[in-house]
Amino acid sequence: MAKNDVAASGLAGTRIRERRLLAGIKQAELAIRAEISPSYLNLIEHNRRRIGGRVLLRLAEALGVEPAVLTQGPAAALVSGLREIAAHAPEGSDEAEAVEEFAERFPVWAGRLIQSQAEIARLEQSVDALTDRLTHDPDLAGRLHEVLSVVTAIRSTASILVETPEIEPQWRDRFHRNIHQDSRRLAEGAEALVSYLDAAPGDALGAVSPQEELDAFLDVHGHHFPLLERRDGGTVARILDGAEELRSDAARMMALEWLNQYRRDARDLPLDAMARAVAHLGPDPLAIAAHLKADSVMVCRRLAALPQDIVGEIGYVLCDGAGALVRRRAVAGFATPRGTGACPLWPVFHALGQASTPLKATVMQATRDARPMTAYAVCEVTGPSTYGSPAPRRAHMLLIPERQPSESVPEPAEEVGITCRVCSRSTCPARREPSILREAF
Repeated sequence: MAKNDVAASGLAGTRIRERRLLAGIKQAELAIRAEISPSYLNLIEHNRRRIGGRVLLRLAEALGVEPAVLTQGPAAALVSGLREIAAHAPEGSDEAEAVEEFAERFPVWAGRLIQSQAEIARLEQSVDALTDRLTHDPDLAGRLHEVLSVVTAIRSTASILVETPEIEPQWRDRFHRNIHQDSRRLAEGAEALVSYLDAAPGDALGAVSPQEELDAFLDVHGHHFPLLERRDGGTVARILDGAEELRSDAARMMALEWLNQYRRDARDLPLDAMARAVAHLGPDPLAIAAHLKADSVMVCRRLAALPQDIVGEIGYVLCDGAGALVRRRAVAGFATPRGTGACPLWPVFHALGQASTPLKATVMQATRDARPMTAYAVCEVTGPSTYGSPAPRRAHMLLIPERQPSESVPEPAEEVGITCRVCSRSTCPARREPSILREAF
């Protein structure tokens, strides 16, 4: 019997016993029909003997079922789902061997367990998304500030009306109008805040700025556009026509500029050449630039736009001269806030002051799910300089999760944060403001 057949029939005895009991056949009677001894059948039913060939065929015929019913067992999806749950369970190694039997005996409960695990994963993702909004989003801080300001104004006006028994009618009417107007502002602000929190990051409905609309658009496409990789001239207009994430004219203009740059880069550095370079050199922008005799900034943009099956896991950050994050490609293990206020220790900000000087560093965020990242950063000058006016700049940073061989010693990672407001590194010399986190939190 082939190895996979033996594995598949490992619980065939249990299935034979259950089929026999369902059919109301005694063990001795089934043994006679299958032309084997009762003791041998007893060993088979207790999974102490593996079967195949003629014995399996005779047992299946005696039970009135196809042989595959006795050997194939439960659906592969159930076993795979249960094995995944067991792999992540504490001290689950002893139970992992029993998942096939559990799926065989209780397929309905196995399916419900897998569904529950999927729901838990979805809820955890929602919690992470809300946490990201609560801690990293300056737009949310602005909305909360507006709501608190309106509440303070209403409270002050109400205090005047309560604490001043005798007030002139014209002043009283004015205060009433103020309360009415402020209450409407409060209702509108609260409604907008709830809608903003309800929408998941990356969802077009949750995009409250052209920048977020563009981020959602790029995330939906995985930052890669095969149509623009074609040499026959794929059009940007075809891509923008179906872009539901781009709701505002400003976002569409930003997307048009980004896609035109993408098309120019794809013509100068074709996909097949980039794929061969990555396979040979890895995602090192400086090495690829030297190999292809190309500009390192363009190589960074191309690497950030390659599909994962070519480049692997990769993150990307683009900041302007003010330090605002204007483009992001998320990578697991390195969180990036929206807009401004990112950690000043990131290599991308170091590169901002060193035009055309590439930097490389190993960094790791001080968070629970962080992973060591190899960061490549380079700054480009995007316009001319004049007397008394420096040239505008922007900096690019690629983030590659470290894939060190087990026998090598990884390079020590520099610990960095996300943003000062939620950073736990209390002794950081670059801190701008105290963290809202406490050690007991």
